[in-house]
Amino acid sequence: MELPLESIKREMLIKTKDVGTFGINPEERTVDKLISFSIINIDKPKGPTSHQVSAFVQKILNINKSGHSGTLDPGVTGVLPIALGKATRIVQTLLPAGKEYVALMHLHSEVSERKIKQIFKKMTGKIMQLPPIKSAIKRQLRPRTIYYIDILEIKGKDVLFRIGCEAGTYIRKYIHDFGQKAGTGAHMQQLRRTKVGNFNESTIVSLQDLADAVHYWKKGDETRLKKILQPVENAVIHFPKVWVADSAILSLTSGSDLNIPGIVKLNDNIEPDQKIALMTLKGELIALGIAKLTSKKMFEQEKGLAVNVKKVFYQI
Repeated sequence: MELPLESIKREMLIKTKDVGTFGINPEERTVDKLISFSIINIDKPKGPTSHQVSAFVQKILNINKSGHSGTLDPGVTGVLPIALGKATRIVQTLLPAGKEYVALMHLHSEVSERKIKQIFKKMTGKIMQLPPIKSAIKRQLRPRTIYYIDILEIKGKDVLFRIGCEAGTYIRKYIHDFGQKAGTGAHMQQLRRTKVGNFNESTIVSLQDLADAVHYWKKGDETRLKKILQPVENAVIHFPKVWVADSAILSLTSGSDLNIPGIVKLNDNIEPDQKIALMTLKGELIALGIAKLTSKKMFEQEKGLAVNVKKVFYQI
């Protein structure tokens, strides 16, 4: 089962045959560079807040700036991408990304498997959810999308399930509402986040893993730490992209917008007002912006404004 961003497949439209010589492949960045501009996919333990985990990362790496994507309650574990240094602004791209969790629900009375499946089916797709009393947003009904439900195990009153959902969905409240529909009541016993956008358990590391990697790095072995520090570009894998000519990079980093002559290649199916990532020909993230034209027009036309640049990351 996939979150919406994972299922998007984009084709490449090649406008010119320019070959980039400027910059460096993100995978070839030094550890020193990565420590100030990368993302770590931390396996948040039970106990500390997300903010505290971010502070632990700062202490381990001896840096003074980091930011996490999507707060997890102290009792919840799992995927917590933490951006380091100059990459902290990239977490905004992950906040609206879809999330996946594995949850253990305890029903207050036994319910047949057939009824459990029926209720989950009714609670998939568009639902209305009232945020819990203790939440950071205004408490009013709001629509949320449940992309999929996968029942992993039913044992007596306990139901273990996987849920893929829109950002801002409260799983504890989802389970409470499930109990109301079942007529029995229910509460959440355990919760683990398994995906945030493109970040999942395949690249997850513990705080101890990070501390060990830093120890070995200081001893001269950077292998472990290099594997943990993910290029910031991994946070925009799901974005439609436009690759620009070396000659356009300087003006983009100075705050200029991207005009069509600066485009070398681009993804198809870009629509006006869509958020996109601007990349160097070496695959480095230059900036995030808003498309002003469709892919077809960017590809076919010779002149015109293609992208409004909103947030620049690249530094020359």
